[in-house]
Amino acid sequence: MRQARYFVAVAEELHFGRAAERLRMSQPPLSQAIKQTERQLGCELLHRTHRSVALTAAGTVFLQQCRALIRQAEDAEAAVRHAAVGHGGRIRLGAVASAFSWPLPRVLEEFHAEVPGVEIRTQEIDTHEAAAGLLDRTLDCAIVRQTAPVRGTTATTIFVDRFVAALPADHRAADTFEPFDLGELASDSWVWLHRHISPDYHDAMGAMCRAAGFSPIPAHWARSVTSQIAMVDCGLGVTVVPAAAAAAASPSVCFRPLRHGATTIELSAMTRSDPEPLVGRLTELMTRSVAKIEPSHPV
Repeated sequence: MRQARYFVAVAEELHFGRAAERLRMSQPPLSQAIKQTERQLGCELLHRTHRSVALTAAGTVFLQQCRALIRQAEDAEAAVRHAAVGHGGRIRLGAVASAFSWPLPRVLEEFHAEVPGVEIRTQEIDTHEAAAGLLDRTLDCAIVRQTAPVRGTTATTIFVDRFVAALPADHRAADTFEPFDLGELASDSWVWLHRHISPDYHDAMGAMCRAAGFSPIPAHWARSVTSQIAMVDCGLGVTVVPAAAAAAASPSVCFRPLRHGATTIELSAMTRSDPEPLVGRLTELMTRSVAKIEPSHPV
């Protein structure tokens, strides 16, 4: 474990001095420890010059394994500590930004009430990061905007949402409360989402516009639904977003229903194909909790 922590520090800092500072030790013993690790493994892990430090191909692989080893050690320690006080377990949860507004607040509150003492560590992710995180075990569960599961993972639909238009407060259609044709926004400046961030979400947006008879030329690019809405709030343009995301948005953004309202996007919970019991319980509770109440849509 000591070797693993030493190597991770050097590999992340790519500087022996900073790594030694981070580890609260002097540099010479750290350099000797890394050399000892290389001798033990029989290969060079780092390219060193007077000016730089860089990972070799073997070093990159070793870094991944060291991180996994440290995570497993931390999990083991947490499990023992929790067991000692009658609790147990830790879940690493990744979610797209908008899920932290809905439904996670309600879901996590109910989960902690049902399973007290379980530690949940969260991080914001993009949809395309979910499968890799689950397979390398940096994540145990991921809440994403609709995705096809990859080998070794399972996706469970927890909510099917419809798209709505998001408009700046001074937009000509902002006072239109009746469903309107998306084609009316064809000439507007559009806020768009990169496809690699969330392929299904991106493709659903494009399909809606094509069905309305146009292909928008994006003027602004976002990395999340939350960012899309924030850009609209800045007056930069218009976009379409899942209706649930409107619940926690700024009141100065107007959300309007569309005649092409049949277009939907799923919010899914992804896990490994053989999730731990606690993760299975979280997924089950999430599905049950969301089924009880839908978000309030300001449209």
